[in-house]
Amino acid sequence: MKYYIIAGEASGDLHGANLMRSILRKDPNAEIRYWGGDAMQEVQGHPVRHIRDLAYMGIVEVAAHLSTVLGNIRFCKEDILAFNPDVIVYIDYPGFNLKIAKFAHAHGFKNVHYISPQLWAWKKGRIKSMRNVLDKLCYILPFEQDFYANNNFPKAVYVGHPLLDAASRYVVGEPITAPDGKKIVALLPGSRRMELKKTLPKMMAVVKAYPQYHFVVAGMTLLGDSFYKPLIEKADNITVVYDRTYDLLASAFAAIVCSGTATLEAALFNVPQVVCYRANAVSAAIARVLIGDKIRFISLPNLIADLAIVSELIQDDFTESRLMEEFAKVTDDVDNRQRIITGYSKIHHLLGDAGASDRTAEEIYSLMNQ
Repeated sequence: MKYYIIAGEASGDLHGANLMRSILRKDPNAEIRYWGGDAMQEVQGHPVRHIRDLAYMGIVEVAAHLSTVLGNIRFCKEDILAFNPDVIVYIDYPGFNLKIAKFAHAHGFKNVHYISPQLWAWKKGRIKSMRNVLDKLCYILPFEQDFYANNNFPKAVYVGHPLLDAASRYVVGEPITAPDGKKIVALLPGSRRMELKKTLPKMMAVVKAYPQYHFVVAGMTLLGDSFYKPLIEKADNITVVYDRTYDLLASAFAAIVCSGTATLEAALFNVPQVVCYRANAVSAAIARVLIGDKIRFISLPNLIADLAIVSELIQDDFTESRLMEEFAKVTDDVDNRQRIITGYSKIHHLLGDAGASDRTAEEIYSLMNQ
């Protein structure tokens, strides 16, 4: 069978790699063509487009790169027609992927979307189009079951969260240690250049204020030293490690994390964390209008538990003074650290067992053989 997979971000690359492994176990002769990154490339072949050229997020950011985005959409459509796959699998990345799914449906291709857009938060109007163009929607958050049941989406199926697959594959590597024996604090400032430039400089205020800790940035090789070094060069108690996020979390005493997949990764490793995020002001204003009061939280640990387990510093709350205040609570306050770890146990219970990649591969394979 021929599979065309589209992942547009670092998290999608991680989940895409595990899905490819599951597909190949199910269908050893599978021919896979994909958009992704280094993790997917380790499994098989080379990406048609690499995620380093795709990760635009936010209304203003996408508009600024509109010609590139439109060019990628045009090329993707042509490439699908040339490859003529038996199924197309879309991993998250909805702004791009749903446009391709509409085109693919019109041309008779089978469509599977893995990792649902956050319709329960905003752009619920997408659900009608998704019903029409998707043959299967595999969603990963337990509370989404009620949403899809209440919105008449029988082709939606809960497969579990793929981060459990990634965590279960993790083999303890060489611990990350400080040269002077200090406790390690993990900094996970994001995976996109623009968000990194907003989050890492504010994190540096904490680095300079807490010389008793050694801070380690979870870096990405595709950005490299030339990107990170200018942002951290004014402090001695900080280093960057590349492509070793799980080694870092396994070694960390605490963490400061940019909102996204990494917040759940920190929770799975039981690392007390402060969550932060700052988007472009215009994008944030539009998002506030669209989301309104639909959701109480932004971070995955809080969303999954429906409980304020970790502190969230979003937009105007994400200041150096507030960050240092909340950081003190996850490092110095023993009772608060225990409260967070107890909250994480609820998340572990709600998410259940690993196997999302295998269950998704089974849904895809079954669809293709109907």
